[in-house]
Amino acid sequence: MTPATFTLAYACVLIAALLPIVCAGIAKSGQHKVPRQQGGYDNHEPRAWIAQQGSWRARANAAQENSFEGLAFFIGGVVIAHQLGAAQNVVDALAVAYILCRIAYIACYLKNLASLRSLVWVLGLACNIALLFAGR
Repeated sequence: MTPATFTLAYACVLIAALLPIVCAGIAKSGQHKVPRQQGGYDNHEPRAWIAQQGSWRARANAAQENSFEGLAFFIGGVVIAHQLGAAQNVVDALAVAYILCRIAYIACYLKNLASLRSLVWVLGLACNIALLFAGR
């Protein structure tokens, strides 16, 4: 058995795992220096604080949650594609396409482009499904 190599698709798994953290940072941005008594970020009660936010902060948090929700399927798709011996260039292309979809999804969420966001989400889902069937 040959040792596994670190592929572009695996790098995309790392990026996908970091995207929810980026969304959380966006949701909290600019609020760390504001005292919590004045509505600034409250690290003692972070979930209660984010629940009180609206507009783009609430959408950034929703994008964070959705990014976590989709992460398991993506990781599974990449691992299964590798295990089934899918062509590496296909796995890499689908993984990169998924990451691009997720970045576009987050941008659409932040800009409140609901219909486009849903379309991009479906494209990302299609990438995951394609990963499952990419094996030989």
